[in-house]
Amino acid sequence: MGSTWIIQAPGKINLHLKVGARRTDGYHDLESLFLCLDFGDTLWFETGAPGGEEPACSIRLVEGTEPSWAAVLASGRNIITRAVSLFRERTGFDIPVRVTLKKRIPPGGGMGGGSSNAASALIALDALAGTALSRAALHEMAIALGSDVPFFLSGGAALVSGRGETVRPVEASVFASPDGGAPFWVVLVNPGFPSDTAEAYALLDERRKGPGEADCPGTPEGDALVRALEKHPASWPYWNDFLPVFLTSGPEAPAGKAYRDILEGLRVLGADFMGLSGAGSTCFGVFSQKEAAELAARTFLRRYTFVELTIPLARSVKAVLQ
Repeated sequence: MGSTWIIQAPGKINLHLKVGARRTDGYHDLESLFLCLDFGDTLWFETGAPGGEEPACSIRLVEGTEPSWAAVLASGRNIITRAVSLFRERTGFDIPVRVTLKKRIPPGGGMGGGSSNAASALIALDALAGTALSRAALHEMAIALGSDVPFFLSGGAALVSGRGETVRPVEASVFASPDGGAPFWVVLVNPGFPSDTAEAYALLDERRKGPGEADCPGTPEGDALVRALEKHPASWPYWNDFLPVFLTSGPEAPAGKAYRDILEGLRVLGADFMGLSGAGSTCFGVFSQKEAAELAARTFLRRYTFVELTIPLARSVKAVLQ
């Protein structure tokens, strides 16, 4: 049996997400504040026996993982397999890799679960292979795998721009609490259905063809977005360009109705800031009071299967030898 490395692959929320116009390459420029959370998936990476008939990459789900999430592994083109293949192609590493995955982040939930898994694979493989790749080399592979993957190489919090390739870390001091505890608490609520990112971008593009004001009027940009983090969450000026697309899609549209109900429920239960992560479907509330966050989590658990109470994770992702 070879070495085994374990990684806690965190989920994220987008405190702010401004989407630019569609580019000629099909992507959209964005400006976003990403925040890792102390909640996510766990992955174990182990090397197999070289020179045998073992597949280059095998993946299994931990017993007890939500059965419906097995679809994540249904295709040989899932992002973990793609990350392993890309690493082998770029480095010449040819030893079989066994991956064990405990999946907690809901697929299609806007929390970057697949991207975090891919970044974790690159970090773990670099440790297993002993290649000690430069940050630039890992970053190049990450952007080839997906727009959100580069962020998860560093984790913590960051101002992300371009199509996701420009990642500017936010100092952890922004999240310092006077008593040494969590600066705030985050309640995650998933409505029970995934959001298709490509469809969400298509809806956004279609909406912008019509008349009307800019989606994100008067919100800060760049350094001002980061400085706003130092303020109380109740005064955060953040915005998600996808949210009005869903909320104005008609009162009977399932997604819009679910988001309205969840966000309003979070507000009533004391959230200082509410938002939608990525292109959906996970909503979140930021609470300055732990007791209110705990009550909100208990309340939402009566109606929704996926509800989590967590805190910011302002540190890097690392592989740990087991």
